Amino acid sequence: MFVRQISIYIENIRGSLRELTQLLGENDIDLKALSIADTSSFGIVRCIVEESQIDKTIDLLRENGHIAKVNNVICVCVPDKPLGLSSILTLLEQAGISIEYIYSFYKSTGDHAVLIIRPSEKRRTVHLFEENNIQMLTQAEIDKI
Repeated sequence: MFVRQISIYIENIRGSLRELTQLLGENDIDLKALSIADTSSFGIVRCIVEESQIDKTIDLLRENGHIAKVNNVICVCVPDKPLGLSSILTLLEQAGISIEYIYSFYKSTGDHAVLIIRPSEKRRTVHLFEENNIQMLTQAEIDKI
């Protein structure tokens, strides 16, 4: 039930994000989701691409001097209403599971927002979501969006 996310380390200088997205775009790599975290000297760009483009993306990034790696994350559907996210976070908190980071997917599934999360305990989170009938999207389902 995991989705593969690409993490890219980039220097925190003017133009570096544009250059990165231009490189990806010129090579027909479509970003499905994107998150950027930064410090004073570097940034971490986290993105989701189609499964068929992951290896190509990693190779392209490394060939162009970027440090990039693939991580497993969870794509979860959260009720798109007040307290929707809070209900999911409460469930995780009660189970003693922390969120390392979370970001929004650019599409929704009607009455649900789609979020990418990286919990402290991924397998336990998947099990918890399954037990509580919380919808998660697979990589194949994301590829169809």
